[in-house]
Amino acid sequence: MRRSTGSYRSRAVVLAAVAALGAGLLSGCADDGDDSKSGKSGGGGGGGTTITMGLFGTFGFEEAGLYDEYMKLHPDIKIEQTVIERNENYYPQLLNHLSTGSGLADVQGIEIANITEVGQTQAAKFVDLSKTEGVKKENWLDWKWQQGTTKDGKTIGLGTDIGPMAICYRKDLFQKAGLPTDREKVGQLWSGDWNKYLEAGEKYMKKAPGDTTFVDAASGVYNAVISSSAERYYDKSGKVVYKDSPAVKDAWDIATKAATGHLTAKLQQFQKTWDQAFANGKFATVACPPWMLGYIQEKAGDKAKNQWDVAAAPKPGNWGGSFLGVPEAGKHKEEAAKLVAWLTAPEQQAKLFAKRGSWPSAVASYSLPKVSTAKHPYFDNAPIGQIFTQAAKGIPVQVLGPKDQIIASNIADIGLLQVDQQGKSPEEGWKAATKSIDNALDQ
Repeated sequence: MRRSTGSYRSRAVVLAAVAALGAGLLSGCADDGDDSKSGKSGGGGGGGTTITMGLFGTFGFEEAGLYDEYMKLHPDIKIEQTVIERNENYYPQLLNHLSTGSGLADVQGIEIANITEVGQTQAAKFVDLSKTEGVKKENWLDWKWQQGTTKDGKTIGLGTDIGPMAICYRKDLFQKAGLPTDREKVGQLWSGDWNKYLEAGEKYMKKAPGDTTFVDAASGVYNAVISSSAERYYDKSGKVVYKDSPAVKDAWDIATKAATGHLTAKLQQFQKTWDQAFANGKFATVACPPWMLGYIQEKAGDKAKNQWDVAAAPKPGNWGGSFLGVPEAGKHKEEAAKLVAWLTAPEQQAKLFAKRGSWPSAVASYSLPKVSTAKHPYFDNAPIGQIFTQAAKGIPVQVLGPKDQIIASNIADIGLLQVDQQGKSPEEGWKAATKSIDNALDQ
């Protein structure tokens, strides 16, 4: 999965955790390492056509054995993969290659944070994958298909993974604070309303064990709340509206209330202090897409096995996901499109989930046993197949804009961080965030 600070996190965030945890259900996606790795891999297939894959982070296709399987099915095909670990380095290179029409792989990965900009500015340079044999729109979640399809109906990318939201919580800490521990009852504490999540936090803090807090970070709360909203930073016409967006205001108010109400551990996600807090059991809840499970397992360690559990979030939301596209300038467009169709088919998405923990965007895979019966042994055998399927089906069709990532990152890492860590007022934090965003957007 690909995530960036704030709304998204670069794909490289949780993948080292996956590698460390080994095969089987269920880890996560990536670790936010540096960009020192950039190489080619592949094998099998002795045939005369080599299809090149240009990706970022770790999509997991090779690790899950999907390339080898495809090459056995198609002996005339060889798959070769080039990887740049961080999307912030990968994406500018992709845009440069698209502008020059050279240096492109036959298949290119596209992060959810960039899919709208690519669709608006580069659509003519991609093959319409909706016309590829075997591609059926109904196989995907409707909102995921729409994200990869332009307003005039051209599908420039087929969805790989998504990040439906849940809440991971510490049962041992909940019990000591007098809160229910059963995952169904925990979900009922805040069902349908993020404000109820804060109310549960206030109850927790009255009897909080030791020096623990209810939640990790104000930015994490904000991201979870805003992820469950349809219209956020842009309206449907493409206008930047975050300053007047009811969804942004609601998410900001809830997040800053968590900060000023002393419900947070005042951390910044994906930093060493955050990792240490997992290890030391310093907070009781965290917004939790499927890829977060492996991260928690690695950072919290064996001593916290069965202490963590998974409950439904107040509202369905999405954090993460990517697409595969086929550039028009590629050497093997027809063969590449067939490979993309196969890699993103429900059966392959289910295999990738079982091996790598990437939650499928193909709704048709949810009825397959690898997904529907999935449980996570570290989280007291939580029925994650059921929990995340329900969340995925409830995610709204989100209006994405070309600069969503910039807006979200500044709200989280400038505005909310000042409120959460520096004690600034919500008004001061908002002013700092909007000033930074305006500078970034040249407004």
